[in-house]
Amino acid sequence: MTTTDQRVNPRTGPGPGQDRAGLLGGLALGAVMLVVALVVALTGGSAGSGVDARTVLTAGGTQSVAVSLAGMRITPSVIEVTRGTRLVLKVTNADAMRHDLVLATGQHTALLTGGQSATVTVGVVNAAIAGWCSVPGHKAAGMTLRIVVAGNGNAANMGSVAHGATSGESEPVIDFHASPGPGWKAYDPALQPAPGATQHRLTMTVRDTVVEVAPGVRQKLWTFNGTAPGPTLHGKVGDVFIITFVNDASMGHGVDFHAGSLSPDLPMRTIEPGKSLTYQFVANYSGAWLYHCSTMPMALHIANGMYGAVIIDPPDLPAVAHEFVVVQSELYLGPQNGTADEAKIAAEKPDAVLFNGYVNQYDHAPIRVRVGQRVRVWVVDAGPQRATAFHVVGAQFDTVFKEGAYLLKAGNAEHGASQVLDLAPAQGGFVEFVLPQAGHYPFTDHAMVDGARGAHGIFQAF
Repeated sequence: MTTTDQRVNPRTGPGPGQDRAGLLGGLALGAVMLVVALVVALTGGSAGSGVDARTVLTAGGTQSVAVSLAGMRITPSVIEVTRGTRLVLKVTNADAMRHDLVLATGQHTALLTGGQSATVTVGVVNAAIAGWCSVPGHKAAGMTLRIVVAGNGNAANMGSVAHGATSGESEPVIDFHASPGPGWKAYDPALQPAPGATQHRLTMTVRDTVVEVAPGVRQKLWTFNGTAPGPTLHGKVGDVFIITFVNDASMGHGVDFHAGSLSPDLPMRTIEPGKSLTYQFVANYSGAWLYHCSTMPMALHIANGMYGAVIIDPPDLPAVAHEFVVVQSELYLGPQNGTADEAKIAAEKPDAVLFNGYVNQYDHAPIRVRVGQRVRVWVVDAGPQRATAFHVVGAQFDTVFKEGAYLLKAGNAEHGASQVLDLAPAQGGFVEFVLPQAGHYPFTDHAMVDGARGAHGIFQAF
């Protein structure tokens, strides 16, 4: 395994200094973790714990408090002051990721990298004040601060204030019966043949990309190579994949390929905008594997478009006439042109469930197959939270491969057939079938509510 961490030259990409840069990146990460430990020791808190670390200031006048940002926590998470106290916060980011501190009263730090500090002059405190990290997902993950006035009895209800801020922007509404506009193109579901070479090299770049996810509905997704799902990787058992992961987005991201087995410490770490790393893995086992962003909170990063599939063929897999990939995911709408709604994700209330990133897209662009020819459909459930029950209306599966094993295989008719491929989030597999006559064969998530809200398409047999 080779890892790197360096500034990217937009013209030349990663260069020969990658190995040394990766080592330095690892050492820097260790140093930051040491800082976190020291901060925890000094403040009496626990980085990453759920403890409500509290600082109580009994004296008035001007008071200064050291605040650390680390482990998806702000420490102390509660500062209790006497009414009329003039408060100053000395804020330090003791984490490997970038953070900031924003107060509901308007004061804020800049976005701080690991080891950077800033001073926030809160001013005279006469009422409760909420604070949080504004990096997407960090507030929902627990990076909040409560400044409360002693004796006001408001410490207990400040959590709802800290988590309740909204942008005030209007949220789009999905019309599940609407058609895409002119110029719209469906995500190509065809699985491209595996390259003949046993070593696969690919650059995957994360970008903030405004994407239409339903007719007239746009979201700013965090995408791998501009699409959600990202590109499908295809290989055979024993192949080596060398991925150059480039962060060209506005915040930190990482990547996790389930198709490989390796220590996650360095290759799956979060890298900041303008940096890259090399992620190398060997596909030791066949399967339909998920890859996704490894940055916390992962549910937000996956829901906002950072997912894709790796297909590793089982040995001696026979060729078929038609081979497709369907990745199911969930959509939690934020404002038009905005990012996913964190509260909806936490409540597990998706606005839509999607095949390959667009509501009902294969109703608008049916997948054409020939009557009597064998069809193989690989399915991966990206989640982040809901299972799938993949079903083709009018078809029966004579071959089912799920999570590395055949449940059914063509030619063994005495064992019966299957009607659904059931997958939990992050699971994958494939089914095979033959459509007996011309017509339209819907495919759907047989969890009917999810099928009705976007996880639906059509195979058109001719």
